Amino acid sequence: MPLYMTQFAYTSDAWAALVKKPQNREEVLRALSEKLGGRMVSFYYAFGEYDGVFVSEMPDETTVTAAILAAVSPGHVKAVKTTVLLTTEQTMAAMRKAGAQSYQAP
Repeated sequence: MPLYMTQFAYTSDAWAALVKKPQNREEVLRALSEKLGGRMVSFYYAFGEYDGVFVSEMPDETTVTAAILAAVSPGHVKAVKTTVLLTTEQTMAAMRKAGAQSYQAP
């Protein structure tokens, strides 16, 4: 199954709610991923532009999009960015495929 890295940033209201009543959001997100036929590989909080990042394995782009839409729809997330991740083997295959092609620059 494809891997996806999703970075997220909470709203200030979300952080206020979490500080007032701490919750393990990893467990909630893991359950959502599994309900949609995927699996969470890892979950971390971070400092910087995004408050956290998680890697999930999902059947396809539609499913990962559904998971993200479900997770952000309550309004507690102000930014989200998802990136498709490729294994080394997938990237090597792409390099071999690209090496067999020619493309004329403008």
